Amino acid sequence: MRRRLAALAFLPALTLAPAVQATTADPVGDLLTSLVSGALPGSGVFNVKATLYHVGAKGVGVLDSLGCRVVPMRTLAVDRNVIPRRTIVFIRETVGLPMPNGQAHDGYWYASDVGGAIRGNKVDLFTGHGAASMKPIKPLNLATLTAVKVGKFEGCPPA
Repeated sequence: MRRRLAALAFLPALTLAPAVQATTADPVGDLLTSLVSGALPGSGVFNVKATLYHVGAKGVGVLDSLGCRVVPMRTLAVDRNVIPRRTIVFIRETVGLPMPNGQAHDGYWYASDVGGAIRGNKVDLFTGHGAASMKPIKPLNLATLTAVKVGKFEGCPPA
């Protein structure tokens, strides 16, 4: 248990609230799941590879798979077998990136979209409108990001 909590030590205190703390009811099942998914056993921590998408690219519209408007630097497309839709995901490498409103990103993304090419430990970060919206994320190493399931949301993700 101590090792699992140490793996989450980089998260803000908010993400360690009792409602979203990692628990292990089935250690063997967690180990098998971790081998398949790449997650640390029982933690909800995933190493993921990311790609970027934006409105204006082929096949990308203004609505996500829940029917909600996509939100720049908040909407996350996922493989729902790895990260279920309506999951709040913390990606620590995105903390501090510039948001469209000029503020610094807090690292929280909302899994509200899916895509045909999103399989396994891969996510797609929605950057906004047009290819220029991807510029702030270009410095990231998209091949190795840390994604942590920290909670759930109802309805549409906040704008």
